[in-house]
Formats: sequence, C-alpha cells, structure tokens
Amino acid sequence: MLPDFVEDLGHNVFAIDTGFHRPRFDAAYLVVSDDGRAAFIDTGTNHAVARNLAALDALGLAPDAVDFVIPTHVHLDHAGGAGALMRELPAATLVVHPRGRRHMINPTILYHSAQSVYGADEMQRSYGALIPVPAERVRITHESMDLMLGSRRLHFIDTPGHARHHHCIWDERTRGWFTGDTFGLSYREFDVAGRGAWILPTSTPVQFDPEPLRDSIRRLLAFDPACIYLTHYSRVTDVPRLGCLLLSLLDQMVAIGRSCAKEPQRHERLKQALTTLYSVSLAEHGLQITPALLELLALDVELNAQGMAVWLDREARLRALEPS
Repeated sequence: MLPDFVEDLGHNVFAIDTGFHRPRFDAAYLVVSDDGRAAFIDTGTNHAVARNLAALDALGLAPDAVDFVIPTHVHLDHAGGAGALMRELPAATLVVHPRGRRHMINPTILYHSAQSVYGADEMQRSYGALIPVPAERVRITHESMDLMLGSRRLHFIDTPGHARHHHCIWDERTRGWFTGDTFGLSYREFDVAGRGAWILPTSTPVQFDPEPLRDSIRRLLAFDPACIYLTHYSRVTDVPRLGCLLLSLLDQMVAIGRSCAKEPQRHERLKQALTTLYSVSLAEHGLQITPALLELLALDVELNAQGMAVWLDREARLRALEPS
C-alpha cells in the first residue's frame, strides 16, 4: 500500500507530496520503467528525503534501482534535497541543466542567493544545510537530449524564462511534460467541477524573463501534450486551455510590471495589482473570492512581485546602456 503522501498517476508515475510549506504544494516525482529502473524528477528539500525513500520502499524498489535524480532547475523547493537524496542512492547520477551543475557540486552561492530572498531563519527552518554532489556523479543535459531510463525514453529541452538553468522533461510513455515552474503553478484547491484546473505563471526571483518564458511555454504546447506534471502541484490535463490562460496572465503581468515600474511604492503596488489580477481570473473560473482563498496565493504574490522587480530593474539597466 502506498503512503498517503504518494499518488499513483498511472503508467508508473508517482507524485510525492514533499510536505513543503503546506499539503499538496510541492511535488517530487518517481518514474519507473517497465524493467524496474527508477528516476526522481525534482526532489523537494532535505526534509523530503525520507518521503522519497519511503515511496521507493512502498513500491518494492531498492535504493540502487534509482538510475537518475533530475532536478528541473536548482531552486531549492525543486533541488534543495538533491545532495542528501543522492547520498542514499548508490547507483544514481544527478542529471542537471548545464547552468545548474556548479550549484549542485558547490551549493554555497545557491544557498546565499536563496537566503537573500527568504532570510536566514527561513532558510534554516525550510531547507537546512545543502549537501554537495560529487562532480563525478553529475551529468549535464543539452537541447534535445534523450535519456533512457531502462526501456523508457526521457527527452530534454532547454526552457528559460523562469530561470536560465531550467530544462523540461518529456515522457514519451504518457505524452507528458515534467515542467518544474516553466508551465506555472496550479493548486488543487482551485479546481472547479466541470471547469477543471486554474493556473498562473511564476516569476520567482531572480531570473524571470517574460519573452523567453513565453517561447518556452509555446514550445511545450507544440508537442501536443496529454498532460503536464507540475511541481506545484501534480498532474493537470486540458493542456491547451491552461496554456492559453497561462500566456494571457503572463501578458497581463508584464503590462502590470511596466505600469508600476517607476512608482515609489513599487513592491506594494505590484502585490496589489497581482492580487487583483488573480482574483478576477479566479472569479471567472467560478470561485468565490475569500480571504482564505487569497491566503493560498500570498506567498506566490510576494515572490512574483519580487521577481518582477528584479526583471524591471534589469530592463532599466539595459535601456540605460543603449546608445541615445
């Protein structure tokens, strides 16, 4: 029997609720080939290692059945537990975007960058110390790379926009993408009977860039996926509708950012405008807007506003360098 924090999604794909922040917020995935080889896609934080190993055990898989640990990118809710998990998996190779390799081998800069966003107390509480991965156990990906998990083919594409160290993984078996944060966030609390899921983009600091993100989303959609495996949270279907909503909200976020770019209280103005944008969209989706509902988005509103500010400042610096 599977633990209650593991969901069988069919075709030997399992979503593991890592327990980060709140229930059904952050998922790691365990993918198993027909011949019993396994891979983790995203890991959660250090605190998720026990759950990941329990999922393996519940499926009757030994730690040495895991061939790959594959962070979609190196943000800590996706890869913070990678080093600690790799210590428990003697046969596994860490498969990471080339821009993320150095941060997995030496996570010092990654840790301090995250600490600048979340603060020292939150880093200790939510993430703990980051464990380096030995360089000889790390493999980098490249555009259009194929990786065989036993008899199961995984295909990689480079998907910047949320972060420059982000790739997405196409599972040929399910015609599904493991998208990390590139295809946004969709919490199950916002599902509406007869209307399905709701989704929003994530502009978490510090590398948000809307034009590459828009291109990455369109590349994902061009594969005509049957489903998307989100880190936040789990599998969604009805992908064409969600893709249209995601791109529409992204365009509106860009417009909000540019309208607030020079305001003296920019951060608060961004948060207010994003809250209004999401509230209107959720109401159109058929949900009653309540304080409890908006509280589920409070962290995302804060981080999206921070990431948009970094992007706006970067745009301003680039404009200043242009010849007059």
